[in-house]
Amino acid sequence: MTGGAPEQRGSVRRNALRLTPSGPEAREEIVAEEVAVALVYNGISHAVMMATPCDVEDLARGFTLTERIVEEPAEIFEIEAVPAGRGIEVRLRIAGRRMAALRERRRTLAGRTGCGLCGVDSLDAALRPVPATRSVASVSRAAIVRAMAALPPGQRINRDNGATHAAAWATLDGTLLAVREDIGRHNALDKLAGALVRLGVAGQDGFVVVTSRCSYEMVQKAAALDAAVIAAVSAPTSLAIETAEQAGLGLVAFVREDRLTVYAHAERIAP
Repeated sequence: MTGGAPEQRGSVRRNALRLTPSGPEAREEIVAEEVAVALVYNGISHAVMMATPCDVEDLARGFTLTERIVEEPAEIFEIEAVPAGRGIEVRLRIAGRRMAALRERRRTLAGRTGCGLCGVDSLDAALRPVPATRSVASVSRAAIVRAMAALPPGQRINRDNGATHAAAWATLDGTLLAVREDIGRHNALDKLAGALVRLGVAGQDGFVVVTSRCSYEMVQKAAALDAAVIAAVSAPTSLAIETAEQAGLGLVAFVREDRLTVYAHAERIAP
């Protein structure tokens, strides 16, 4: 690649010019890598997203589960990531009955204008009811603060380029089990979902922490992981709050060392 080798997958070096009062200064900057990633199911392309090209198999596995393309990890038989032109194809082989349902979904897309969400053909589909989290756990404020404080040291890619979001899974005492990064906050959470399945810790009691705002999709994906709480460093949206209420998910935002704000299911937050 022009501009030098990447520090690690997810970052690349590029030439830049810094303008200062003392004059221009030529620099070599580390920037976030962004590529097109196509998800191909049983030979049929379903979704293309712009993403950071690391942990793409986790991304594909997590997206497939959180978007309910399959219902169980065992219905994903194979995942293979291969270079394709200027991007990456992630090729998945899934159970036949799930593929039949996906084909039907794609058939209904023909001739329609999409609403901007991958594989979604209508407002009803975009705002489908979110299944309730199966977690019955509560989380202490101290654990949430501890998990959020532990997140920056785990952001290896962001340390280089300053441009990636992170999502992490924390145990109920605030210990981080897995951290995933991406330029897209939804992608980071899907990567986390895929990593939890691959590491064999999916279904354990815990909660999600994210370095972004909290939108409807973030709540939907956290509920699909059976999290007790989703905790964000920034603000939630109104639909995120409504969805968290419906899903039984604690929603916490503006997490700081000395305070946080609870927007949904305050009973989930232990004193």
